[in-house]
Amino acid sequence: MSRHHTARKPRITLSAQDYEALSRLVSSAEHTMPDVAAFLQGELDRAHVLPRGRRAPGHVAMGSRLSYRDETTGRVQHVTLVHPPEADISQGRVSVLTPIGAALIGLKAGDGIDWTTRSGDVRHLTVLEVEDETASPAAPETALPA
Repeated sequence: MSRHHTARKPRITLSAQDYEALSRLVSSAEHTMPDVAAFLQGELDRAHVLPRGRRAPGHVAMGSRLSYRDETTGRVQHVTLVHPPEADISQGRVSVLTPIGAALIGLKAGDGIDWTTRSGDVRHLTVLEVEDETASPAAPETALPA
């Protein structure tokens, strides 16, 4: 199920709250997990960050439930993107501090991106759906109009 795609990365959008929390996470992981921390930092560097108190419905944020397709295998996965302590792959809870978690942050349905597995294989995924239950319980955010 191979499709032609470009290496150009899609635009990603993050809330200020996610951007700040992920920036702190990158700083704390740069010595223990330098490759993933560097990839996540690259994603943060190219992100469109919304004003404080705003979020973009339909974009993958921390706590988002989403589905994506691995274009190499055709397999569809249903996951929730979480912080490392909450990760449990058996429950579909993927850490943002994994190669695939870092690749997913900020994407919207229809976006595709290349990511490198821990074994060094380059894969392409396409986000199929993002549920809009992403406001943090600690600090509710206002959704931007679609």
